[in-house]
Parts: sequence; structure tokens; C-alpha cells
Amino acid sequence: MSGGGFGDWDDEPDGEEDDLWFLPGPDEEDEAVPPGEAPLPRANRQLLFDPSEWREAQDSLSGEMARLCQIFGELDVRLRDAGQGPRQRLALREATDLSWWTGDRLTAERLGLWVTLRVGSTEDTEQALARSGWAVRRLASGPAPAEGLAGFLERLDLGETEAGLDLTATADLAEVLSSVEGLHPFTQAAVLFQAWRILGVDQSRDMEAAVLAARHAATMSRLPGQGAVFLPLATTGPTAFRGQGRVEDKLAAWIRGAEQACLAALLQLERTTIWRKRAGEEVADLSGRTPELLLDVLEAWPLVSAPLAEAETGASRAAVQRNFERLVQRGLVREITGQGRYRVWCAAV
Repeated sequence: MSGGGFGDWDDEPDGEEDDLWFLPGPDEEDEAVPPGEAPLPRANRQLLFDPSEWREAQDSLSGEMARLCQIFGELDVRLRDAGQGPRQRLALREATDLSWWTGDRLTAERLGLWVTLRVGSTEDTEQALARSGWAVRRLASGPAPAEGLAGFLERLDLGETEAGLDLTATADLAEVLSSVEGLHPFTQAAVLFQAWRILGVDQSRDMEAAVLAARHAATMSRLPGQGAVFLPLATTGPTAFRGQGRVEDKLAAWIRGAEQACLAALLQLERTTIWRKRAGEEVADLSGRTPELLLDVLEAWPLVSAPLAEAETGASRAAVQRNFERLVQRGLVREITGQGRYRVWCAAV
């Protein structure tokens, strides 16, 4: 071998790179990068919620689901013949109970004052009242979530931002809803609830998730919007929201909590209906329109203060208080504070 030359064991360089067998091969994902795109990490595009898992859970709980459908159907029929008052009452009760679950802990009387008069808020409770007031409005009336998630949530158009919030989360939620459209509306509602608690990025997401689910579940009604506008979920406590672990366990808790809440709503509706009929007969001898109007207010609101009754009836403060005293004397209404000022009344159901 001459100096600087190649021995018999050396290959003559030919200008092409030999196979470097000792280096790791190319990444399969890098080879799959479309031309022109940077080889950056890409998000996992698998479904956030697997519809097959929820379908299996739904099938295994078919008996419980059928019983819930029957109870909700009875509530739906009862509310078709009722006026707006009972619907308002159920919506306010549900929103109040949801506020306790989310930690806002609002009373029905305070929430009623806020919804009706926009009064009673402080710096500490302004956001809580705004969230619960939104819940009352959405639970009492309006289009269902499937008719437009961004509009239902009162978000801006998709892709815009507000205070740093990426509103494309509603687009992701719409994708989730589309992926489970073959499931029962009750099951879809459970998925919506779970999904928005993951996708929502502000402190309102828990309240919004519950209201989204409650309204969407009611779309299984034979005449949507004419009876029960929402599925009660929190009236007897947050049982429906406490499912953990397997999908079947989550759905079982969801059905169990909704069934308890529907039964409580039916009982409340039955008692209120009986009271309203009896009260109407008891005040037939009283002159003026104020007694009947006060009965309507008491049917629509669980707790009524003088300012709320004044706003709802259009009567003077003196007329409202005078007629409340009459109703108390006849055993139709109870004053629950025991105070001389800032009193609150409720129907003696």
C-alpha cells in the first residue's frame, strides 16, 4: 500500500453516500409529511370519544334507559298542558341547584331578582349571577344546542377570540356531537357534558356543560319545544355528574341522576298544579286582578320578594304587600323570613 492510497480492503469513493447501517433509519412519520409542510409534531387525530364504547354502554343499560324515557315522557306530556309559569319554575330550580354544584351557591330568591330586575349583584357575585342567569334563560326557552352551538353558548363566530379564549372549541364540540349522532339523545347528552368539561377553557364550562346536556337530551321529545324543554339533572343533587371510570359507569350515573331529578320535577309539578287550582278557587271572592296575578307569580317562582312581585304584576308595592297578607291569612302563601323588612313569600304547596 502506497502512502495516501487505498488498500485492498478500502472501497474507491464514487461520490455517493453509502448506506450508513449503524445510524437509525428515517422516521416513518417524517416520511408521511405532505410535501411543503414542516416536519413538526402533529396532534393525534383519533376521536375524543369513541362512539362504539358509548353504544356498548347504552346497550348494556337499555332497561334503565327505557325507564328514564318513560319518566321523561310523562314530564313532557304534563308540561305541554302547563303554561310558562311551571316551566320557568323548573328552570329556576335547576339553575339554582346547578349553582350549588359549581360552587356559586345562589339562592332561588336572589337569582330570581337578578333574572327579573338585574339587581342584587356585588363584585363577588356578578359573574356567578351572570352564569346562572344565562342558565335560566337557556333552560326555559330558545333553540336547542344542535341548531347552533356557538349561538347557544353566546360565543362569537368560530375562529374568533375573546379575552384570549379560542372559540374553535365549539367547532371541536360540534365534531364530537356529529360523531355520536347515531346514539340515543340521552347518551349524546352525556357525551356533550363530558366533552365540554374537557374542551371548555373558562370557569363557566361546568355550568355550560350541564345546560348543553340538559337541553340536548330533551330533543327526544315527540314534540320538541312544546313540553319539557330540558332534562332535569341537578334537582336532587349532582348524582348525574359524578360518574367515574368506565364509560358504562359514567352513563349509569348519568341515567340514575336524571331519573331522580325527573321524578322530583314531576312531584313538584303535581304539587304546584294542585295548589294553583285550589288557590284560584280560594281567591275568587277577592276584588281586583292583583290576587290572581300574584298566584301566577308564585306558580312561576319558588321564592318571591316584594320587588319581584311588583315587577311581574305591575301593581304598587302597597297593593302587593296587602294582597300577600290576605293570601297568608287564607293559608295559600307562607312568609319564610319572619322579618318585618326584606320579606320573601312562597306558595304553601
